[in-house]
Amino acid sequence: MPVSYPVRRHLSPRRPILAALAAAALAAGALVGCSSEDGPEASVDAFLKGWRSGDLQSVGFVDPMGAKIPATEVTKEIKSLSGDLADTPPELTRAGDAKITADLATARVQVTWTLPGRTRWSYESPVRLKRGGDDRWQVIWEPAVVQEKLEKGDRLALRRDSATRAGILDGAGAPIVAPRPVVRVGVEPRKVTDVQALVKELDAAFKAIRPALVPPVDLSDLPKRMAEADPGAFVEVVTLRDEAYRQIKSRIYDLPGTSFPTDKLDLAPTREFARALLGSVDPAQADDLQAHPDKYVRGDLVGHGGLQGRYDDRLRGTPGLTVVPEHPAPDGSTAPDPLEVFRAEPKPGQPLKTTLDVATQNAADAALRGERRRSALVAVRISDGAVLAAANGPGPAGENLAFGAQVPPGSTFKMVSALGLLDRGAVTPQATVACPKTFVVDGRSFKNSDNFALGSVPFATDFAKSCNTAFASLAPKLGPDGLAQAGRSLGLESEWDLGVDVFTGKVSANGSATEQAAAAIGQGTTVVSPLAMAGAAAAVSRGRWEQPKLLLDPAPAKPAPAGPALKAESVAALKTMMRAVVTGGTASALKDVPGEPVYGKTGTAEYDNNPAHTHAWFVGWQGDVAFAVFVEQGGSSTASAVPISERFLRALR
Repeated sequence: MPVSYPVRRHLSPRRPILAALAAAALAAGALVGCSSEDGPEASVDAFLKGWRSGDLQSVGFVDPMGAKIPATEVTKEIKSLSGDLADTPPELTRAGDAKITADLATARVQVTWTLPGRTRWSYESPVRLKRGGDDRWQVIWEPAVVQEKLEKGDRLALRRDSATRAGILDGAGAPIVAPRPVVRVGVEPRKVTDVQALVKELDAAFKAIRPALVPPVDLSDLPKRMAEADPGAFVEVVTLRDEAYRQIKSRIYDLPGTSFPTDKLDLAPTREFARALLGSVDPAQADDLQAHPDKYVRGDLVGHGGLQGRYDDRLRGTPGLTVVPEHPAPDGSTAPDPLEVFRAEPKPGQPLKTTLDVATQNAADAALRGERRRSALVAVRISDGAVLAAANGPGPAGENLAFGAQVPPGSTFKMVSALGLLDRGAVTPQATVACPKTFVVDGRSFKNSDNFALGSVPFATDFAKSCNTAFASLAPKLGPDGLAQAGRSLGLESEWDLGVDVFTGKVSANGSATEQAAAAIGQGTTVVSPLAMAGAAAAVSRGRWEQPKLLLDPAPAKPAPAGPALKAESVAALKTMMRAVVTGGTASALKDVPGEPVYGKTGTAEYDNNPAHTHAWFVGWQGDVAFAVFVEQGGSSTASAVPISERFLRALR
């Protein structure tokens, strides 16, 4: 909405002749004229059009004393008077007809500037005109036409006050990012006698810090920066979280020339805390300034990636803007007028409230700590679908595999296949289903990990030991799209509104016999994300699928509706089999984890034509927490995904 301020006209001592002309005309009697092609309105309209376009050649100008002024000079002076606003000419409209008094006329014009951030400043300004000897109306040019407080040589200056950036809140409503103590490690060049020795000592100390606390510190330019700095200056090397500094304090505190001022910065609980999901806040970069010159200025804090980037406008608020006239000083500089002609107060940003739980996120981050492969761990509260944690291992900055990976689920998908088979009455946990070393479908041979064979065993054993050949043999009983139907009952392929991007999966359907067999063991064309599988595991535990949720405020507009209740007998059987995976199957390493019973399913997923190339998975739940672990090229799940799951669950206790 335009913000208007009352305009007070005042007679400047520098305009006595114009005042005298007006007074003389008033003494002769006032007449109000009507608009016509030859009236002052035509000249005003031409002036306004030329002001915006920068071409005033069709307009005649005189100064207050009646002397003619070239249009080019007026154009130049308008640009100069506009100052910081010159690059965005205002919207200009005439407010009614001019009032004519003898050979003088006054028109009111509406001037509306669009300031950065789409803030609008609107006011009325008078334009005076004088009738010439040829009866043509000429604009009396004076700086006050642009804004009433302006005089010759002045300029409008724009001042900007940053708004307070809001935080991202956890599920308890506490800020995830909050002021936390840091130590600025620096050196005073005049106190350093052996620069190379100092650099060597600092480099060794920084490399000893746990990687989760600090990124690699590059000291290659430190000698140059020290040489170019004032000898008594403080040359900052790196800013460390207090806990990182304490790890190496004894190694660097007494080094010659070192200095350690303390400070507080807005930081997440740890450097790794949900980094890909939250994003980062950094000073405006060149790309930001180039892409959004009307939004950002140098020094602004800008959200990049994740929630910080997606909701940057909400979090950053609206900067305050002030317009003041600047007056020329004798030395050629300008000084601002203490009287503001426009002010819009800054509006603080609005926080985002998420469902994240600090303890669960810390446990997830700790579980992935030290993992060298791209990986992810996502946790969901079963009772309400709240996303409690979204952790990602090493990989490109901002890559959120936990939500966005599109990878085959491997044998974790036997959870879905088993549900489909149980729903159709095609099998029971006690039914005997053979588990040979290989099973051939239309010429393609399916085999088990390490070529094991179980013989004729109960289906529950096939599930617990993750027998591929048993599931390949049962695939025809699912029908062409039975697997897809089972997947959809667990939320896969649904349209979710989570407030951030998420891949909900794509389940194979209507494929050939070999494709159906491959899909039944989580191969073929089926692909999922860790969050989709955590949501599916939560649905089995709950007995009904509900869309996971991440944002509480602002709440997503169109979350997916909850699914129908799953068949109770199928869910009960599946839970029993998923518990057997832990008590005597492929995830037996989890059977002694403290707390409530753990349920789950391991998975090893081939991702190309080389059977040795596999991703590793585990999906399951304990108590009210469902979770999924994914390790790219992780090999056997028992060697990678299951140990990560164990670290996560133990850290939660």
